[in-house]
Amino acid sequence: MERESDASGERPVGSPAAGVVHSLAQRHETLATVESLTGGLLSAGIVEIAGVSGVYRGGLVVYATELKAELAGVPATLLAERGPVDPDVAVALAEGGRRRCGADWGLATTGVAGPEPQDGKPVGLVYVAAAGPGGTTVRELGLDGGRDHVRAAAVIEALRLLAERIHEADAADADRAAADATTGAAGAAVGRP
Repeated sequence: MERESDASGERPVGSPAAGVVHSLAQRHETLATVESLTGGLLSAGIVEIAGVSGVYRGGLVVYATELKAELAGVPATLLAERGPVDPDVAVALAEGGRRRCGADWGLATTGVAGPEPQDGKPVGLVYVAAAGPGGTTVRELGLDGGRDHVRAAAVIEALRLLAERIHEADAADADRAAADATTGAAGAAVGRP
């Protein structure tokens, strides 16, 4: 089986899903997914990883626009005004999946896989969003290639975004721990006779 390539056409080393699952397991945190254009590819890639049951809470595949509102909690007015391929919709999907599945993190995909443009949006326009304890980040992607490549690259880029967010959370945790250790050492030094 040929390995999928990312947005820049490169074949990533290792599995981005394995790295995310490992990092979340170490943090004792959970993940939920909400997918539109990827239609289950993202969740399938995640559940292939051994040991994922302690991390992955579940996911929603909300291909139909109305299900984005009904199941994932995207405001219907937002969908009516902007359509399903929009950065704010991606944010709402990630946050809705996180909330609905009771997870620490939510990861979402929405976009146009092709072969035809959708609602005036070009093929390859994709938004991925990661919602976590520190807020939500959305990334716009302009992906080239056929339908299969756009969908596979969207999965890889969503996982990369989540990996970056987890790395940022790890760094923030380390900074807090270092500050606490410094404050604790200073307090101990002050208390000495």
